Amino acid sequence: MTNLLGAILAGGQARRFGSDKAQAMYEGERLIDRVAAALCVQCESVVVCGREEAGFTCIPDWPEAGLGPLGGLAAALRHAADGNFTHVLSAGVDVPDLPHDLAAILAGESAAIVESQPVVGLWPVAKASALEAFLSGGGRSLYRFADHIGARQIELQAPLMNVNRPEDLPPA
Repeated sequence: MTNLLGAILAGGQARRFGSDKAQAMYEGERLIDRVAAALCVQCESVVVCGREEAGFTCIPDWPEAGLGPLGGLAAALRHAADGNFTHVLSAGVDVPDLPHDLAAILAGESAAIVESQPVVGLWPVAKASALEAFLSGGGRSLYRFADHIGARQIELQAPLMNVNRPEDLPPA
């Protein structure tokens, strides 16, 4: 797969976590850095969606903040289209154990999401207009959008971490 843009969806407010998840540490690294490292080995470029983060190319959620992961994904797909990328490989900032071959695992004819974590997915840039229409119609569910475009749900051999609360991280 060529021309792959990695997108770290990081626009959430981390209410359950109680502090900035991106800065939380796991195995001696910030969560955002772990996600970026996994995406960097698979993608030509990586962006952070929905927040400003020093050292990264950052883009605001689209069409506005507060739309959840779909706002970040919409921004990434628009950015990817402007940069002549063919696909977006997305992951939340709270998934620090992404496989370094995730793009290959999700590759196929259509969009694909990880069954247990729909924010982790591979999205053809051609689906940007479908997402814009879905959002303008009031859609906010990532699972519903994935169903709407016929995305495949892929079960990974090992479940991914999903860091929603501090206790989701093992003690240092």
